[in-house]
Amino acid sequence: MTLLWIVLATFAGGVLSVVIAAGLTVSVLSLIVRHLVSLSAGVLLGTALLKLLPEAFETGGSPQALFATLLGGLLFFFLLEKVELYRHSHHHEGDGHHHHHDFDAEQAGRGGWSVLLGDSIHNFCDGVLIATAFLADPHLGVATAVAVIAHEIPQEVGDYMVLLNAGFSRARALLYNAISGLAAVLGGVLGYFVIQPFDPWVPYLLVIASSSFIYVAVADLIPQLQRRLAWRETLTQLAWLAAGLGTMALMSTLTDEHAHAGGEAPHEHAHEAAVAPSPAGSAEPAR
Repeated sequence: MTLLWIVLATFAGGVLSVVIAAGLTVSVLSLIVRHLVSLSAGVLLGTALLKLLPEAFETGGSPQALFATLLGGLLFFFLLEKVELYRHSHHHEGDGHHHHHDFDAEQAGRGGWSVLLGDSIHNFCDGVLIATAFLADPHLGVATAVAVIAHEIPQEVGDYMVLLNAGFSRARALLYNAISGLAAVLGGVLGYFVIQPFDPWVPYLLVIASSSFIYVAVADLIPQLQRRLAWRETLTQLAWLAAGLGTMALMSTLTDEHAHAGGEAPHEHAHEAAVAPSPAGSAEPAR
């Protein structure tokens, strides 16, 4: 059942987001994409800081090792982006410019295929992260999938526009973007089978997932929000950002209450079972 949920979640994050992005008209894009960027930043930060990191620290591992993993993950994604393998693209029709990591139309025309390659690697990584979260806890997997979908839609809008600028027809751009999105499903399935035997590593993988979300939000999304300085626009951005954070905070609260209602968390129960003395061992010796 866990594998089925992983496949469904990665398909939604990798393929359905492409279809939704391609189905948006230019007029709709101009109205919602900039708001989706704010919402995505809030969802990503909320998922990382309110769900993934707390789960990682509760599940196990020393704080020093987990924080070192977080730092290493941030540096890792920074280096991947530097070599243009890990792309996060967002298109703003209403801003009067196209933002794709400083790609202009001429550069995009020469690099359409490299965009697909980078997006495939990105989607594959997202699939692995979703699988990791589902293996730790199904509720955590759902929250992670929501975060991935939230930032995939504006990203796929950008990739779709770059492919059109590169000379792809609308049908080809949609098809190739959808094929690229299937890399998320592949990453999820492989992640399920590869990670499952290595349960002690799950806390560290959750921290890596957190570092990915934090990096995307802080290094890519939030700087875009700083481009618009009008007070009205700033308040709108803050409202959407707060909506994303609030959504994940609410999900965190509801899932925690559900877990408590159903009994103690599995890792806490296992820990207590390991340290609690057995009835026979606690009995006084017979005289």
